[in-house]
Amino acid sequence: MKTVSTTPFQDQKPGTSGLRKKVPVFQQPNYVENFIQSVFDSLEGFEGQTLVIGGDGRFFNREVIQIAIKMASANGFGRVLVGQGGILSTPAASNVIRKNKAFGGLILSASHNPGGPNEDFGIKYNTGNGGPAPEKVTDAIYARSRVIDTYKICETPDVDLDQIGRVEVGTMDVEIIDSVADYAALMEELFDFAAIKAKIAGGFRLTFDAMHAVTGPYAKEILERRLGAAEGSVKNFVPLEDFGGHHPDPNLVHAKDLYDLMMSDDAPDFGAASDGDGDRNLIIGKGIFVTPSDSLAMLAANAHLAPAYAGGLKGIARSMPTSRAADRVAEKLGVKAYETPTGWKFFGNLLDAGLATICGEESAGTGSDHVREKDGLWAVLLWLNILAVRGESVKAIAEAHWTEYGRNFYARHDYEDVDTQAANGLVAELREKLDRLAGTSVQGMTIAAADDFSYLDPVDGSTSANQGIRILFEGDSRIVYRLSGTGTSGATLRVYIERFEPDAAKHDVPTPEALADLIAAADEIAGIRAKTGRNEPSVIT
Repeated sequence: MKTVSTTPFQDQKPGTSGLRKKVPVFQQPNYVENFIQSVFDSLEGFEGQTLVIGGDGRFFNREVIQIAIKMASANGFGRVLVGQGGILSTPAASNVIRKNKAFGGLILSASHNPGGPNEDFGIKYNTGNGGPAPEKVTDAIYARSRVIDTYKICETPDVDLDQIGRVEVGTMDVEIIDSVADYAALMEELFDFAAIKAKIAGGFRLTFDAMHAVTGPYAKEILERRLGAAEGSVKNFVPLEDFGGHHPDPNLVHAKDLYDLMMSDDAPDFGAASDGDGDRNLIIGKGIFVTPSDSLAMLAANAHLAPAYAGGLKGIARSMPTSRAADRVAEKLGVKAYETPTGWKFFGNLLDAGLATICGEESAGTGSDHVREKDGLWAVLLWLNILAVRGESVKAIAEAHWTEYGRNFYARHDYEDVDTQAANGLVAELREKLDRLAGTSVQGMTIAAADDFSYLDPVDGSTSANQGIRILFEGDSRIVYRLSGTGTSGATLRVYIERFEPDAAKHDVPTPEALADLIAAADEIAGIRAKTGRNEPSVIT
């Protein structure tokens, strides 16, 4: 064991999903070591305990895993579990932590962000419940990172990450585990694989785009080998360090080939994709894209058709920017609906307390109490279970849902890599005039209320303020403005636009048309074009 002197970096503040920076930033001498030591220094009671380590296979993944193993040994962990090849999807890592009663885990990922020598990398610490560290932990990590002066590391040879088995590093056991086996077994417990397999054997066709990211091996094993989907149903299934030069974000921009296929005359019955670290999902039926917000609501309304949820839901939780479609399902089911800030860690308390069963975010993340992370393949398999039991198409299920509950037209406009000062100024000016907006009109609509969302956690009593600016209109429409914490350069302004339409005769209106006046109002209220210089969003989802 060696204690190395170091000097602190002042930019190691974790965001909603850990520390994310460009690879060259992480490659600075001692940068990785400082952050990992700051994590360990912020924890207590891990002597002799188990730590889980894995990542999404992006560039620099293997090098950081070797550093983390040696530092875990030097700091006193008793055992480390590492996914074979350094691979563990984020939900699979959560499952490994929970199944092995590990103290916690280091997940190396920048989620849906691009990978490569000059692209993004990230490190996130998950606690013993399998979920992202709460703010009190990440705040402590950041505070420690600003004053750290030494780190501990073992000077030992690198571990062979590709060979399943057990080795020793110092006095610590290192076990290289099958990345897929435990997760696939869990999915078989949750869903009716026999029904899905029979559906596929009867001619049901599906396609899954793994985007050369972490879910490739998981989807190949589950969808093709265990459920019998045709060879080649899983596309781009080999994880690559740069995701094949593509952006591993399962939206209509970066998964356009999948969208085009699903809108074609020869479309399969079901199309899906997942992102860099496997926690997000894209659902497309033949001729219909299902928004993440609608998917959450539809999954919640039909979850009882899967064995794991046959007894009903304890509650449904959604992030504040996510459409309120799920709230209407909760009301009909007679269960509580929870509105939280963005960030899966806020769902963790609700799940641990048994207050919620299914959770979701508009950014394509849905999951349940089976782990403490959102889970892309879980959502795909629940959809397949529902389709197998109902015997209807995705489009038929969606249209029936809208007829029963009404339709929440919804869109998210992302303005990426905006000048940080301009973005902060826009939000500051919005906050300053919130008190004066109620009762005023814009684009012919009356503003009923305006606020900056604050969340009181019903489990631990903590408060999270300034979580997004909400403009609420008469007639159940709204606009939400929020600066995202998932980028690594500049600022990303997200604008969420939503209108509820109860009249089924109006459900076929194209979304841009249904939201046109609200889109214009969003710019007029915040002065987006004037303050950012952007005439249109970078991405619309």
